[in-house]
Amino acid sequence: WHYPQNHYNYEEEGLASWYGPGFHGKPKPYGELFDQNAMTAAHKTLPLPTVVLVTNLENGRSIKVVIDDRGPFVYEGRIIDLSMGAAKALGSYKKGTARVRVKA
Repeated sequence: WHYPQNHYNYEEEGLASWYGPGFHGKPKPYGELFDQNAMTAAHKTLPLPTVVLVTNLENGRSIKVVIDDRGPFVYEGRIIDLSMGAAKALGSYKKGTARVRVKA
């Protein structure tokens, strides 16, 4: 279970992964269909929607994404699951994961 909380000063560093093909076109928690190419992400506790700045600590790239899903979170230890499009923009798509800073 995930328990959303208000995180007005949220900032965390950890591991990001991405998801997309298996979920593309399927409904998100509030009914909108998931677009794997959109600049969105899943987070376990941030309110839906929340805009966050995600910085790839391995290459210095930063992007803004909308947290609009609770995600699959297949692997433990991940702090954010990016859409495939967001992972490509952040430069973590090919590797699959990246060390990131997430700031609301």
